Amino acid sequence: MQGTVDGFSYGLVTPAAAYLMACLGGALGLRCTTRSLRNRESFKAGWLALGATSIGTGIWTMHFIAMMGFSVQQAPISYDRPITFASLAVAIVMVGIGIFIVGYRGATPLALVTGGTITGLGVATMHYLGMAGMRLQGRIDYDTVTVALSVLIAVVAATSALWAAVSVHGFLASLGASLVMGLAVSGMHYTAMAAVRVHLHGTPAAGGGDTAASLLLPMLIGPGVFLVLAAVVVMFDPLLVMGEPDWQKPSGRPSPPRPGLPAPRSAPAYGEPADRTSRRSSARTVRRDGHRPQDW
Repeated sequence: MQGTVDGFSYGLVTPAAAYLMACLGGALGLRCTTRSLRNRESFKAGWLALGATSIGTGIWTMHFIAMMGFSVQQAPISYDRPITFASLAVAIVMVGIGIFIVGYRGATPLALVTGGTITGLGVATMHYLGMAGMRLQGRIDYDTVTVALSVLIAVVAATSALWAAVSVHGFLASLGASLVMGLAVSGMHYTAMAAVRVHLHGTPAAGGGDTAASLLLPMLIGPGVFLVLAAVVVMFDPLLVMGEPDWQKPSGRPSPPRPGLPAPRSAPAYGEPADRTSRRSSARTVRRDGHRPQDW
């Protein structure tokens, strides 16, 4: 018997909330990855790990908030907790692998393709592993072409997000990139859900029991609290919010000499002897009689 599937049981509430969580996780991950590129090697791994955990948690939270609106009219739905939390671990680990590749290798084409592919496959694996944890009196089948399209969307979205993390600077630019990333991840989710076909076993079960919201909400508390705490860390770090502070930016003008101290000389170029600068400047000085000064 074919089950009647409804992916929007609460209207636009669950898609909107899921999109916001995907944007929040993406924004935190992008800013943390950008921060790691400006930090010392001793702190780089920590910022990359925080960024990977933020993105993975945001995507996982987005998925299960959207799943609150998924229902099958003739069958109640429950979720296997170990598989559900295993999908969270898969998302964080595989997103972390992709972010660490780009964080340490830079925005090279090979690093972006490799990291984006691993991260995108991690997002898709998280989705379908989470779906495998769904329990109902029936069997779930998928349309192969739609599944392949959802995986392609995940890989392209992940590659674009990693490129933005290492190439886009500034708060407003990162905010725009996170909004696009949230849209891509949400689009991947609902594309994958369009591939779902439910075949029920036996007679339809009577209604009642726990709802999907009552089962999923307690599991979402921990990841939601983590995203809030990560957002607090980002908000209290000025480099993460506004970028490089003004006092660290080169002004392009020499600083005025202090009273009683000689005027600062320009530093020699890389690989140039320290006394080369003074010789070069004296060589440019020409006396009025047309002869250059000799070295004394």
